Amino acid sequence: MDKKTMGSNVLLGLAALIWGVAFVAQSVGMEYVGAFTFNACRFLIGSAVLLPLIWFRGRGKRKTGTENGQGGEKTQGAEGVPGAVGSAGGQQRRRRAVAGGICCGCALFVASSFQQFGVAHTTVGKAGFITALYIVIVPLLGIFLKKKVSWSVWASVGLATIGMYLLCMSEGLKVGKGDLYVFICAICFSFHILIIDYFSPKADGVAISCVQFFTAGILSCVMMGIFERVSLSSIMEAWAPILYAGIMSCGVAYTLQVVAQKNTDPVLASLILSLESAFSLLAGWVILGQKLSPKELGGCGLMFGAIMLAQIPSGKKKA
Repeated sequence: MDKKTMGSNVLLGLAALIWGVAFVAQSVGMEYVGAFTFNACRFLIGSAVLLPLIWFRGRGKRKTGTENGQGGEKTQGAEGVPGAVGSAGGQQRRRRAVAGGICCGCALFVASSFQQFGVAHTTVGKAGFITALYIVIVPLLGIFLKKKVSWSVWASVGLATIGMYLLCMSEGLKVGKGDLYVFICAICFSFHILIIDYFSPKADGVAISCVQFFTAGILSCVMMGIFERVSLSSIMEAWAPILYAGIMSCGVAYTLQVVAQKNTDPVLASLILSLESAFSLLAGWVILGQKLSPKELGGCGLMFGAIMLAQIPSGKKKA
């Protein structure tokens, strides 16, 4: 492994750590503001944080001449950069970035809302592991898209089912309300990933992300105005978790992922990023003092094994 690849893997690990600790920020933030208020603030901040990245990337493309074709004819503008001058192809990619961002933002709004409500009624560690089940759910949804499901996915489903039972089932064979909300969140995030998979080849990923954060923030503002009593003093009391979730989780970690994934294997990258669930468990224990029983820890172990197993490529992908 060369130094560039190793450095990229370190950046991916840092991104996973930031996302894992973000579950703590979400849990603490709910002590001061409602779920929609918290999401509205963090998503709008996240969208604003990505704007400089879009500008710098567009400026770099213009300097290197990637928007100009041979003979000086402009063939493609800076992808996703507002106001950039480009050809019809570049304008089309920007329109797709906006359309994709809006679709992704709607899915992100639903998923994050369930997650935020769930974090308020369960531990940070549980929330992290249940949310990460989207890695197992996405391949299963691929069945409806007529995609073949490998043996590793079916095996991971079995492990995840046992792990979920150990992690979430109480003695009365009841699933906690918070656990159920987070599981619905994992399903919604799975659809969110499929939407991204459809739009990402057609437009700039950072622009899509910026638009999706803005869309999710606006939708959260609407729901905040309808269902929650907004208090500026409460928002100010929650400034630390809101800024962490908005700047670090949405802006910094996403940027680290974009930069790092250029120089590492995608399978290895997904494995490193899945450490987010383990970091959430550790952060909940260290920062909030939330402890899990041996049975729940065993469930976490099985679910983490399922997450890792689901990412083993099939024989064709290896070839």
